[in-house]
Order: sequence, then C-alpha cells, then structure tokens
Amino acid sequence: MVVVNTKNDAVHAAAQQGYAKEAQAYARGRPDYPAALSDWLAHTLGLGPGRQVADVGAGTGKFTALLATTGADVVGVEPVDAMRAKIDARQLPTVRTLAGTAQAIPLPDATLDAVVCAQSFHWFAGTDALDEFHRVLRPGGKLGLVWNVRDESVDWVAELTTIITPFEGDAPRFYKGDWKKPFPHPGFSALAETRLQHEHVGPPEQVIIDRFMSVSFIAALPDAERQQVRAQIDELIAHHPALRGQDTVRFPYTTLAYHCERL
Repeated sequence: MVVVNTKNDAVHAAAQQGYAKEAQAYARGRPDYPAALSDWLAHTLGLGPGRQVADVGAGTGKFTALLATTGADVVGVEPVDAMRAKIDARQLPTVRTLAGTAQAIPLPDATLDAVVCAQSFHWFAGTDALDEFHRVLRPGGKLGLVWNVRDESVDWVAELTTIITPFEGDAPRFYKGDWKKPFPHPGFSALAETRLQHEHVGPPEQVIIDRFMSVSFIAALPDAERQQVRAQIDELIAHHPALRGQDTVRFPYTTLAYHCERL
C-alpha cells in the first residue's frame, strides 16, 4: 500500500526554506562525486540496465544524473519543488521525478532494487524512513547512503565551518552522527562503509561561495545575516594565503558511502 503525504510536514524548515531560496546556488556550488563511486554503484549496489533505483532526497539531481549513467531506471524523489525542477531541467530522459518524502515514497511495495540517499539521509534519518525503504525495496535490495564530507584537516576548510556553525540551530548535520541512531534496523543488514578521496575544483565563487551560501540554514537566514556570512567568507578568500588571488581552488572532500541489504 502506498500512502503519499501531500504536505511537506516531514521536511525540516531549514531545508524547505533554504533550498527553495538557493536551488540555483546549490546546483552550481555542490561538488559532484568521485569517478570511483561509479564502481561502487555497479558492483556494491548492483545497479545496471534493468534495475530500478530511487534517489530519495534527490535535490537538484547531481547524484540522480550519476545514477542514470549506470543504465538503471531511475526515479528522483524530492519534496522541495524548486529543487525538483532542477532535475527536470537537467534533461535526463531516463529519469522520472516524483514529489515525495522518505517517509512516504509514492511507489508500490517491493518495486525497487536499490534506494540511494546522497547528501540527504541526515535530514530524515529515523525508523519511519527505514521502514518505508524496506517497503519499496525487493528482498535483497540495497540501501546506499552517500555524503561528500569536507576535509577539515585543511585549515581554511575548518575556518569556513567555523563561520557557518553558529547559525545551524537544530538543523540536522552529518557530523553530529544522529543519522546512525536508526541502525541497527531489523529489516536491514549491518552498514558497511567505503571511503573515497575527492576534490571539487573550480573558481572560488563556485566551490566556496555558492557552496556555503547554499547551505540550508545559511540560505534560510534573513538577508542581513546572510550578507554578514558572505562578508566573512569573502574576507577569508581575500586574505588566506592558500586562497588569495587564486582563480582555481581545489576543495578537499572525503566521500563516505555506506550500504546495507534489505532482509
């Protein structure tokens, strides 16, 4: 049975407001994924032609596009209209998009070979979401959780985090670890972790400014506070020796990919 929540009650206000306001900056500023992740999708999650996969919390479709390269049939599930419109704008002919949440995926029971959440599971981590993933997955289907995590061993990356953290409020964050609380779950095997090194290379306006101004709780701030954050980031770029005068920046990430199997 499919129960679709037509409201966005399950979507945190910071995500609903911030991502709606800064969908374009999100699309520009968020990194893609390392090439090695394609092997993980194919060999660990078993994706390929004839397989059915949902990208839950698909955002603007950065990961959705990568899923499409596997040849699998892809559904992008995203509750924020402005974000979902960016998936459609990517002109991915093999992808269909649906309005839905992790707790109410508008698909029948046992129809998917995989569910993947990229940069999103911490927003809706809970037993109710895992129960819903269990419902839509076939027995033996895979759940994949992926995050690009900033490498804060680099001093200027750590300084950027210091600038934004005072504004996070109660917004769910990957680093807090709350996303792990629903595990173990009786419907899934234990989580296994894969780590990959990654860089987002481009002009600082894209890989730093767009990236941080599109952070949900920053994008949702009143304009005056957002401008204060922007000014601090501009100051860091203008004066840090690794960033000052650079046309191209190499922003370091570790890509963390977790998977488990529906029992």
